[in-house]
Amino acid sequence: MPLFILFIFLTACTTISSEPVKDNTIPATVDRVVDGDTLKVQVENREETVRLLLVDTPETKHPTKPVQPFGPEASQFAKDILEGKEIGIEIDVSERDKYGRLLAYVWIGDSMFNEMLLEEGLARIAYIYQPNVKYVDHFQSIQREAQEKGIGIWSLENYVQEEGFNESSKKKSEKPSSTGCDIKGNINSKGEKIYHTPDGAYYDMTIAEELFCSKAEAEAAGFRPSSR
Repeated sequence: MPLFILFIFLTACTTISSEPVKDNTIPATVDRVVDGDTLKVQVENREETVRLLLVDTPETKHPTKPVQPFGPEASQFAKDILEGKEIGIEIDVSERDKYGRLLAYVWIGDSMFNEMLLEEGLARIAYIYQPNVKYVDHFQSIQREAQEKGIGIWSLENYVQEEGFNESSKKKSEKPSSTGCDIKGNINSKGEKIYHTPDGAYYDMTIAEELFCSKAEAEAAGFRPSSR
């Protein structure tokens, strides 16, 4: 069902929600946070992948990139705010990207999560493509404030680049992370997914491809514990 038809159907029905959903948005429930800027949601009992419009958070689950500074913090922030919650999805003009993901501004109550990431210094403005530019000027002013404060991604010199994040920029200390998400997930040469805890024998020498906040989260993602 096209999303604009679904929206008309949903707004014509009386729904009961634990959290008020903002007017002129499509109601959805967040099943799972993939990373800071990507969500799995339920819309009318159908799972959709939502990609937040106009923002980009550092990588935590990219198949060819390592975990980037402030990526785990952005993911954890999204989980704390959104996971399991009812949200409102606001579509701009173009509904989907080439991967079939919904492109959206996500509202939790009266607050827009895209803005919240920028305010916390956990995202940069990116992927500014016509016609989906409704809030770009507003976002620019929020980003400038975060830059001036030097918080989050703006605390690392030359980390934020026009094309993305400079992976050579590192925090002074990479373990443990301030969020407690310090379990390292690594895929070895045999393709095995293995996670390492800080007390493990191979922890310090392991390059994290993903970071997890708990053993259960690592195992849910298909990783097994290291033998040492």
